[in-house]
Amino acid sequence: MLKEFKDFVMRGNVVDMAVGIIIGVAFGKVVSSLVADVIMPPIGMILGGVDFSNLFIDLSGVGHATMAAAETSGAPLIKYGVFINVVLDFMIVAFAIFMVIKVLNKLKKKEEEKPTEPPQPSAEEKLLTEIRDLLAKN
Repeated sequence: MLKEFKDFVMRGNVVDMAVGIIIGVAFGKVVSSLVADVIMPPIGMILGGVDFSNLFIDLSGVGHATMAAAETSGAPLIKYGVFINVVLDFMIVAFAIFMVIKVLNKLKKKEEEKPTEPPQPSAEEKLLTEIRDLLAKN
């Protein structure tokens, strides 16, 4: 059973998938930082100093001033600012994947369009062709 598991894990597809997942997780962190630390602050500034990660609706009715205060009190919250950040994360990741797939498809299409060299005749075919040519001369 251990040998079967080793054979399964060492197959190319499983290893490729694992590498893809690891790179995807790291890429997701980069995109989250891009959205939270680079994209959202200027958008918030343009909209009058709004910090999207701090936008929430307090369902407790107490009216907490900050999300941190509401969270420490255990108040139920609708964190729509965080949701906006996550949607932007998704859109950026989806666009990046779209661009990668588009480039890969373009490269694959170019590879398919390359004219393939006609197959060389086998040794038997060459010999038969020579015999045919010799008989045709006589």
